[in-house]
Amino acid sequence: MILDANEVQAGQLLDTDICIVGAGAAGIALALQFEGRHEKLIVLESGGWQQEAATQALYEGSVAVPSQHPPLTRYRRRAFGGSTGIWGGRCVPFDPIDFEARPWMQRSGWPLGFHDLLPFYAHASRLCETGVFAFSADTAFPRGMRKPLHGFQGVHFTDTRIERFSCPTHFASRYGGRLKQAANISVMLYANGVKLCTAADGARIDTVQVETLKGRHFRVRAGHVVLANGGLEVPRLLLASRDHHALGIGNGYDQVGRHYMTHIAGTIGEVVPGGGKRPFLGYERADDGVYCRRRFALAEASQRALGVGNFIARLHHPRLGDPAHRSGALSAVYLARPFIDYEYASRLHGQGRQQALGLAGHLRNVALDLPGVAGFGLHWLRRRRLAARKYPSLVVHPRSGLYSLDFHAEQAPNPDSRVSLMRERDRLGMPKLHVDWRMCAADLRTVRLSLAALAEDFTRSGCAVLRYDASEILDAVQRDGAYGGHHIGTARMSVSPREGVVDATCRVHGMKNLYIAGSAVFPTSSQANPTLTIVAMALRLASQLAGKTVSASMAP
Repeated sequence: MILDANEVQAGQLLDTDICIVGAGAAGIALALQFEGRHEKLIVLESGGWQQEAATQALYEGSVAVPSQHPPLTRYRRRAFGGSTGIWGGRCVPFDPIDFEARPWMQRSGWPLGFHDLLPFYAHASRLCETGVFAFSADTAFPRGMRKPLHGFQGVHFTDTRIERFSCPTHFASRYGGRLKQAANISVMLYANGVKLCTAADGARIDTVQVETLKGRHFRVRAGHVVLANGGLEVPRLLLASRDHHALGIGNGYDQVGRHYMTHIAGTIGEVVPGGGKRPFLGYERADDGVYCRRRFALAEASQRALGVGNFIARLHHPRLGDPAHRSGALSAVYLARPFIDYEYASRLHGQGRQQALGLAGHLRNVALDLPGVAGFGLHWLRRRRLAARKYPSLVVHPRSGLYSLDFHAEQAPNPDSRVSLMRERDRLGMPKLHVDWRMCAADLRTVRLSLAALAEDFTRSGCAVLRYDASEILDAVQRDGAYGGHHIGTARMSVSPREGVVDATCRVHGMKNLYIAGSAVFPTSSQANPTLTIVAMALRLASQLAGKTVSASMAP
């Protein structure tokens, strides 16, 4: 059932078996596992079917360094389906090394292993609509898959790892109908969970206090409560709930909100292809129609040898802001940046701030390459704007023959990188959030040594030359700052409450019936976009709450 919380009788107490706070990828994936079962579920969603300004404003808060972190209303969507309404669809699993305690990375290590999550990845892939769980070129494309650079043979890096792309799937649009028909599941729109009310012993959530922007208030009492409202809102709700916990629930050792990670990303240098063959920048479609792309992935052995975090790179078009690429299509995109959604144009705007570039050069590129501009526009219209499964990103070969390198790196957990509560409150009376996101020396070391290793592999293979100035690495990383909507680690998983917030089952330490679903519980960030692992973790939690083992249909 899909209900409007504004129609609930004021002051009413609703009883259910499981209450899920948040209806994004994690909340919806978890709820679907109880479809048609005997358990009763209530899912609380702050927004409606579409994003609305008044609801989105509840995200407003402050950022310590605005140039390094986007405003808190960006890259998040307070509506049914959550941020799946704006995501790009890239899906990649974590690697086995990501779960290990690595001596060179402080506070690394999960209290579970890759093998514990593996049985749930195939089901997560189906929910995310990324096809089969196959993330190597050999298994996903047995008939062969084009290489980004012809002749590449790496010692430190491999180009056999691939990324797969969702439609991208908007979880509310795709699965809202099923939830509407499920008699045992009630999704309550415009329902804001503003406080977790504990029982007298402080070890159990008695009720969730719910408010609407229209002034309606009620409570939900549940046998189990799951917070699935995102990596920033989870610590906000925990810290704001202080009936029996002076510092907030789960925060007896000051761990809630700390170790805040995103990813370290950027575009750098020039890649000069060798061998006389043009690189392949684009995507190939698997037999099931899913777009896939190879990337350069730092091998586990090299991560250990170099003492760095996980790292991947992709061949990329030159930075759009520099008209020296001589591409009309790239210049047209750069000139159109004021009309592109913030989530996709933020890096373009960043280029404009960093470079004093002439308008004349871009206009000249467009004028001299009108057929290329028209062809790109038609491709974008047909395969991106009008297609049900959208072409994932901009792919244009520069006429200059020079490319750049796009990288995505693991950020090390850092307790000084954190979110905390402000004195200022929102319209519902909740304290607003302050974000102090920080990089550390280990993050820059990962990028610096990984780039050097990749340049060495390119040169050794004779497939390309990577030219960059090592002194530009800090600028490249700071230019993009905290990467998009990847909010990770603010309620991290740990064996002991002294080191984190939840245990290996995602249950909050010291609480009998409070669980967290989402990237807030990740102790480390990997190189991978988090959505696929968020969904896999939600499925694992659902199987634990339902008291059932993994069925054969969920195995890869």
